[in-house]
Amino acid sequence: MAAEDRDRVKSGPSGASGIVRPPRSRLDQPKAPRRRLLPEYDPEAFGRFSERIARFLGTGRFIVWMTLTIILWVVWNIVAPEDLRFDEYPFIFLTLALSLQASYAAPLILLAQNRQDDRDRVTHEQDRKQNERSIADTEYLTREIASLRMGLGEVATRDWIRSELEALVKDMEERRIISSAESDEADR
Repeated sequence: MAAEDRDRVKSGPSGASGIVRPPRSRLDQPKAPRRRLLPEYDPEAFGRFSERIARFLGTGRFIVWMTLTIILWVVWNIVAPEDLRFDEYPFIFLTLALSLQASYAAPLILLAQNRQDDRDRVTHEQDRKQNERSIADTEYLTREIASLRMGLGEVATRDWIRSELEALVKDMEERRIISSAESDEADR
C-alpha cells in the first residue's frame, strides 16, 4: 500500500475520477503575461489626446475652417466641370463625412468632459478638506483667544496696579495723619 501511494504522488495528484491534474504554479512567482486580442494603449495619453481634440472642436477656428471646407466642397461640386465633380448635388459624401466627424467628436467630447469632471471632483475634495482644516484652525484660535481673555481678566494690568498703588498711598497718608494726630494728642 505504501508503494502505491508513492507511485500516485510521483505521477501527480488526481481527483476522485482518477484524472491527473497538472502541477500547481507557485504563488510566490508572477504569472507569465497573457496574450491579449486587443492592442494595449495608455488611457492617460488617449485622454490627453481626446482633450486636445475636444478643445480644438470648441474653438472658433474649427468652425471657420469647417465652414470654409463645406463652402468649397459645395461650390466645387456645383461649379466644376462634370468629370471633376466627386459629390453630386444631394452631397451624400459630404453628409457621410460630416456624420463620421460628428460620430467621433461626440464621444471624444464626452471623454474630455468626464476627465474634467474627475479633475473637478478631486479639486473640490481637496478644497473641502482645506476648508475643514481652516475651520478647525479658526475654532482652535478662537478658543485660545477666549482663554487668553479669561486669563487676562485675572492678570494685573498697569491701570489696576496704578489704582492699587494710589489706594495704598492714600491709606498710608491717612495712617500717617492719624498717627501724627494721635502722637500730638499724646504729647499734650
